[in-house]
Amino acid sequence: MHRRRRYNNIMCVTVRRRHYATKYIAKITSTSPTGRSVTAEVTPPQPIPSDTRGYPIPRRHVICKATNLLLQSRPSGSSISDFFSSLSPPLTPSEASEILKSLNCPRLAYNFFHFCPSFSPAFHHDAFTYNRLILVLSKSNLPDRFDLVGTLLDDMERSMTRGTISTVNILIGFFGCSNDLKRCIGLVKKWDLKMNCYTYKCLLQAHLRSRDVHEAFRVYGEMRAKGYKLDIFGYNMLLDALAKNEKVDQAYKVFEDMKRKHREPDEYTYTIMIRMTGKIGKPDESLILFNEMITRDCNPNLIAYNTMIQALANGRMVDKVILLFSKMVERDCRPNEFTYSVILNVLAAEGQLGKLDEIMELSKKYMNKSIYAYLVRTLSKLGHTSEAHRLFCNMWSFHERGDRDACMSMLETLCSKGKTAEAMDLLDKIHEKGIDPNTVMYNTVFSALGKLKQISHLHDLYQKMKQDGPSPDVFTYNILIASFGRAGKVNEAIKVFEELENSNCKPDIISYNSLINCLGKNGNLDEAHMRFKEMQEKGFSPDVVTYSTLIECFGKTDKVEMACRLFDKMLAEGCAPNIVTYNILLDCLERSGRTAEAVDLYAKLKQQGLTPDSITYAVLERLQSGSHRKVRTRRQNPITGWVQGLCLHPVAAAGT
Repeated sequence: MHRRRRYNNIMCVTVRRRHYATKYIAKITSTSPTGRSVTAEVTPPQPIPSDTRGYPIPRRHVICKATNLLLQSRPSGSSISDFFSSLSPPLTPSEASEILKSLNCPRLAYNFFHFCPSFSPAFHHDAFTYNRLILVLSKSNLPDRFDLVGTLLDDMERSMTRGTISTVNILIGFFGCSNDLKRCIGLVKKWDLKMNCYTYKCLLQAHLRSRDVHEAFRVYGEMRAKGYKLDIFGYNMLLDALAKNEKVDQAYKVFEDMKRKHREPDEYTYTIMIRMTGKIGKPDESLILFNEMITRDCNPNLIAYNTMIQALANGRMVDKVILLFSKMVERDCRPNEFTYSVILNVLAAEGQLGKLDEIMELSKKYMNKSIYAYLVRTLSKLGHTSEAHRLFCNMWSFHERGDRDACMSMLETLCSKGKTAEAMDLLDKIHEKGIDPNTVMYNTVFSALGKLKQISHLHDLYQKMKQDGPSPDVFTYNILIASFGRAGKVNEAIKVFEELENSNCKPDIISYNSLINCLGKNGNLDEAHMRFKEMQEKGFSPDVVTYSTLIECFGKTDKVEMACRLFDKMLAEGCAPNIVTYNILLDCLERSGRTAEAVDLYAKLKQQGLTPDSITYAVLERLQSGSHRKVRTRRQNPITGWVQGLCLHPVAAAGT
C-alpha cells in the first residue's frame, strides 16, 4: 500500500511537469498473461496537405477558431494555450501568418507573434510571419510602430532568419527616410537578395515622398540601366516631382523615355508637362503638348483644360485663351470657378474686360446662379466695381432667386466705393429675389453712411430696420454711436446708447469707447468722464483706446494734470500705452510748456520698446526749437479710426 501511494505521487508529479505537443490515439491489440506488458497500435496523425511548392496549406478551421479566441473581450490565457497545445499537427508558420492577418488589432497581433513559440518547441517564425507582422504594423497608427519594427529586425538577426525581397519592399514602403532606406538596401546585400522591378519602384517612391528628387532620379537611372520599366503611376509621380522642382531637362528625358518604352502618356502625364512649360514661360510648348495629347486620343479633363488655360494666361495670350475656352465648352467640359478666375485675371490685366461678355455667351449653358455670384465676387475683389455691378444686374434679370453671397459682395463693393445710394436701393429690393436682408448687410451700409456723414440716410435706414427687421445687434449700435458722434450729433448718439441698454443686446467696451469719444470730442468732457467711471462700475476694464481718448480730451481742454493722472492710472491698471497714447500726452505736455516732463515721457516711450513715428518726431522738433506756436493738423488715429487733433510747429506741419 505504501509502495502504491509512492508510485501514484511520482506519476502525479510527472503529469504536472510534462506537456505533450501532440496527442496520439492508440488501440491495444494484445496483453501478456501477467498483464505487465501490452501491445498497442498507434494511428499517426494525418499529414497537413501542401501546395505544389511544398508549403503546408493552412487549416481554415484552426485560423477561424484561433482568431475568435484571441479577439474575445476577455480571453482566458489557459483556454488559448490549451487550444494551441491540442492541435495535431501543431500550429504552422503559415497558419500563424493568416491569424496575424485576421487580427484587426496591431498590438494584439504583436503579442500573439511573440506568444507563438511557446505553443510548440518545434515552432519557429519564418520570413513570411515576419513579413506579415511588419505589414500589419506599417499600416497601423501605433506611436511606437517604428521601434517595434526595429525590434523585429533585431530578432531576425539574432535568430538568423533570412528575409525575402518582399521583406525589403515592405520596409522601404514603411520607413521612407534616407537613413532607414540605407538600412533596407543593406539588408539586400546581407541576405544576398536581388532587387526586382517592384523594389526599385518602392525605393523611387520613398525618395519622392521624402522630397529627395535627386536621389529618386538616380534610382530611376539605375533601374533603367537594368532594363526595368515603371508603370504609368510611377512615371507620373517622378515627372510631377521633377516639374515642381524645375528639373526641366530631366523631366523631358523621363518623358521621352516613357514614350520610347511603350508607356503611353495619359492626360495626367501631359497635364504635368503643360504645367511645367507654362510655369517657365513657354506657353507655345505647352500648346504643342496639349495638341499632342489630343492627337493621341487622350481625352482632356477639367484639370488639363485649366492647366492649359493658365499657361496661355501667363503668356498674356487672350485670344488663344478664349479659343481654348470655346473648345472646352464644345467638348462638354464644364468650367469651374478656377477656370473663370484665370480668365478674369488675364482679361483684367490686359484691359480687355469687355470680352467677358463673349466668355459668358460661350458658356451660357453652364451659367447658373452660383457662377454669376462667383464672377461678381471676383470682379469686386479685383476692384472692377462697374463690371461687377453690370454682371450683378444681369444675374438679377435672368434668375428668379438671388444668391446671398453675391448680394453681400455687391453691397460691400458699392459701399467701399462710396456708392451708398445704389447700396441702399439694393438693400431695399433684395427681398424680391427671395433673400431676407440680415443684420450684417445693414451694418455694412450703416458703416458706409457713417463714414460719409450721410446722417439723414443713416437715420432713415435705422428707422426702417427697427420697423421691418432684422433686429439690430451690438455692432449695429456701435456703428450708429460712432457715426452720430463723428457728425457731432451727441444727443442722437446718447439716444442710441440708451436704446442699446434697454435692448436684448448689452453695451460692450467698444460701445463705451464710442460714446466717450463722442462726448469728449464734442465738448462734454464731464459726461465723458462720468461714462468712464460707469463702465468700470459695470465691470468693464478700460482699454488703451478708452484711456487714449480721455487723455486727448483732457489735453485739448488744457487739463494737463487730469491727463497725466489718467496716464499714471493707466499704467497702474496694467494697460500698456501705445505710440498714439504717448503722442497725445507728449503733445499735451509740450503745448503747456512742461518740457522736462515731455522729455521724461519720451525716455519712458523708448524704454517700453515702442518705435517713434512722424508725429512723435514733430513734437520733439518743437521741444528742441522751444516754439509753442500752434498750428492745427488733423490725423486719423490708426487704432481707433477717429481723427486726432494735434498742435504742431509750422515747419513740421508743412512737412507732414
